[in-house]
Amino acid sequence: MKSIRLLALVIIILNTVSNIAMAQTRETDKKISGNKVSETILLFNGKDLNNWVFKLKDPSIDPATVFTIRNGLIHISGNPFGYMRTKDIYSDYKLHAEWRWPTEATNSGVFVHAQQPDSIWLKCVECQLQAGNAGDFVCMNGADMTERTDKSKPFVKKLAASSEKPTGEWNTMEVICDGSTIKVTVNGILQNKGTNVSVTKGSICLQSEGKDVEFRNVYLDKLEK
Repeated sequence: MKSIRLLALVIIILNTVSNIAMAQTRETDKKISGNKVSETILLFNGKDLNNWVFKLKDPSIDPATVFTIRNGLIHISGNPFGYMRTKDIYSDYKLHAEWRWPTEATNSGVFVHAQQPDSIWLKCVECQLQAGNAGDFVCMNGADMTERTDKSKPFVKKLAASSEKPTGEWNTMEVICDGSTIKVTVNGILQNKGTNVSVTKGSICLQSEGKDVEFRNVYLDKLEK
């Protein structure tokens, strides 16, 4: 009987220690992320692009021939230059987007804090997807950040070696926009961080620039402030 009581006491103690450790881990995770998620917003439903606006360098081209849905994926032809942007404006979120090059590694980008009126090179921060440089920042049309030390150039190079996957494989980019700070990870690797960013809200865009690119699982988690 004493052995049973002792065993029960040991189990209670172990469970208590385990719960404390889990609580400490959750608290650490909270400090690392900085914010809780308050809402998830699906930017692409796998069926249509009704919540997006389209802009092309050549206005004579029908956007429906450039931005299409194939097998539940967003397919962007890359030619002519342009972008598709959300109709809604967002701030303070973690954006999740997956992309791949179906045939050839080429060029594209994810724009955050995109400002209107629409123009081909609109004011925003581009999170570069160009093959080999995914994670670079491009401060477009007057956007700025502390890390852009050479004001004669719009680029802020990524922090680590390329973490991209080969042509045909899916990559994941996550962009955390928290106030005037932007962090970018590519396939789980932190690739860039911008602080004191001059634009802190706007539309989200997927770029047409180069050749074919596909996107899936495009959504954002709103950060609880």
